[in-house]
Amino acid sequence: MSSSDSKNSRKDFVWKYVIEVSGEQYLRCKFCNQRCTGGVNRLKHHLAGTHHGRKPCSKVSEDARLECKEALANFKDQKTKRNELLQEIGMSPTSMHESALSKTIGTLGSGSGSVSGSGEPIPRGPMDKFTTSQPRQSTLNSKWKQEERKEVCRKFGRFIYSKGLPFNTVNDPYWFPMIDAVANFGPGFKPPSMHELRTWILKEEVNDLSIIMEDHKKAWKQYGCSIMSDGWTDGKSRCLINFLVNSPAGTWFMKSIDASDTIKNGENMFKYLDEVVEEIGEENVVQVITDNASNYVNAGMRLMEKRSRLWWTPCAAHCIDLMLEDIGKLNVHATTLSRARQVVKFIYRHTWVLSLMRTFTKNHELIRPAITRTWAKKVEGVKTRSTVLFDPNFWPHVAFCIKTTVPLVSVLREVDSEERPAMGYIYELMDSAKEKIAFNCRGMERKYGPIWRKIDARWTPQLHRHLHAAGYYLNPQLRYEDKFSNVDEVRKGLFECMDRMLDYQERLKADIQLDSYDQAMGEFGSRIAIDSRTLRSPTSWWMRFGGSTPELQKFAIRVLSLTCSASGYPYKKRNRLEHQRLNALVYVRYNTRLRERSLQRKQNVDPILVEEIDSDDEWIAEKEDPLLPLDLCWLQDNELFNVDVIRVVSSNSQETQASSDHMVSSHSYKRKHNEVPSTSGGKGKEKELNLSPIDEDEDLDEMGIHDSGHFPTIDTLDEDDDDLGEEDLS
Repeated sequence: MSSSDSKNSRKDFVWKYVIEVSGEQYLRCKFCNQRCTGGVNRLKHHLAGTHHGRKPCSKVSEDARLECKEALANFKDQKTKRNELLQEIGMSPTSMHESALSKTIGTLGSGSGSVSGSGEPIPRGPMDKFTTSQPRQSTLNSKWKQEERKEVCRKFGRFIYSKGLPFNTVNDPYWFPMIDAVANFGPGFKPPSMHELRTWILKEEVNDLSIIMEDHKKAWKQYGCSIMSDGWTDGKSRCLINFLVNSPAGTWFMKSIDASDTIKNGENMFKYLDEVVEEIGEENVVQVITDNASNYVNAGMRLMEKRSRLWWTPCAAHCIDLMLEDIGKLNVHATTLSRARQVVKFIYRHTWVLSLMRTFTKNHELIRPAITRTWAKKVEGVKTRSTVLFDPNFWPHVAFCIKTTVPLVSVLREVDSEERPAMGYIYELMDSAKEKIAFNCRGMERKYGPIWRKIDARWTPQLHRHLHAAGYYLNPQLRYEDKFSNVDEVRKGLFECMDRMLDYQERLKADIQLDSYDQAMGEFGSRIAIDSRTLRSPTSWWMRFGGSTPELQKFAIRVLSLTCSASGYPYKKRNRLEHQRLNALVYVRYNTRLRERSLQRKQNVDPILVEEIDSDDEWIAEKEDPLLPLDLCWLQDNELFNVDVIRVVSSNSQETQASSDHMVSSHSYKRKHNEVPSTSGGKGKEKELNLSPIDEDEDLDEMGIHDSGHFPTIDTLDEDDDDLGEEDLS
């Protein structure tokens, strides 16, 4: 044993059990004085009593024996893993040793390590990508390396173009791990076949996601959850229903069913919903959300009769969408939209006009440019010119339509967002939207009255729910404001929720604890609790400061962590797989994407500030963007375009805001629905929320507006608009 080897080997713990005799080249056991030839491993076998080529020590201590035995076991495991790795990359330990020796001989003999002495290529190992046998290492900037990368990239591009994949496919978080895995495997990798992708690989992904699902189940049990029913139609006109579960842990896709034959049957819809509740656990479900179709309403009512602890609520996004549709049927809105469509069609059918428009709008688009361009008849140009330049009512009516719908669109954006639960805000958001509409109409009841009645016709019988009132009451950001509306219907909503969701003992304790919350006593009244009311989300606030009222805290968290919308996934790809495989494929795709979105959102705490709800200073615009972003906005076209909200700040916004309370005070909504005439509420249209891209030729409701200075200002109504009367709106 050389001096250097001896020095290095003495780092092993077994040397403390060795007797060193001057001049001897052997190891002697400290316990029995047995001489051991070989290295330290043989001495470990002697002390551990493994009978591996050496007689066991009869005098070894139990601690020393166990220590050596454990060390030998660890060494064996490491060796096994190393051999498995070598076999996985196509090499055995023997071949690795031989190839290394061969490489050394070849390098010494010929100056090249690319082939062995027999002329066969030397197998690549896991470290070969970091080393080279060339005298001079090639850099990435070398010409041949650039050309090599260029050829590889072209093959990627050829595949993407051939399959018609969107360019932002390469922005997928799983793209680079896939490429790295292929590169690490080395030459000879055989890609998965179509059969493998649809069988064992898909099954493995489902199994992995099922493990992640356990974290969601814990959140369902701790915080409660919402079951969301989301219906859509695929390319074969089949009516499919997706069932998702939402909680503070995120949204989880459960399953998809083909309800083509039963979509209109309330009995079957009840059965579907009841089965999902049973699967999740009734004790974990706080609410079930569907759209407003009569079959869903019937199923929801029956579900509440059977399941005494949960609520059925209609999708807030669907209800607001119906409100906007109803407002769009008012005379001034319908006429203005129809004429605006004609103008937009004319612009997009004439290349030179379109180019001129883009010059003034800084390339902001009015619509998604997917319309087939055909030459318009001359009469269309005459009509368009007459409308835009000489009609004194067109632009004032455009401004009026914007002012009376943007506040509702802002609410729609909040309730349909996954960024934060809106249950604690929907009540106040709807009131604020109505007040903003009245303010935009200068407090003139003849202008905002018909619009309010359209809103109330949907809000009162459909969207106004006890859960919304309870969320409003339990939201500390709103509860402690001077303008908080502590009216009977709000308190009734809170107490109805407590009665339904809590057993009697919990209900009694929570009722007593409610006094501390109302009066901001104890930790609720601490300075840090007061200052963080608008900094923390309502759920986070209760988790932090509600510990002294455990029953009320648990109830508040279960209410405030609820979503208001049934659209749990921002886009759907119509899939033509048979439905049995569709379930597994959609399960993997939905939950993989939802998990990525959830992880990204956890870094952001952004409570809703109701004061920032938009009045008339915001417009929805779609602009062409050469770089496809990673994040998906609320109206984003997934593959081509980004949706921006262009904010135009009014120069006199402070003055107008200061006078808004006085102007609208006589018409303030603030849950006093009996002060505003309301039309009788009827059933909602029996249709599902359409989430498919619009046909711009037929419906241009997503028409955009552009930067101030390049578009007529909409901060105030034009004087010509003063002649608008109720007869114009009805």
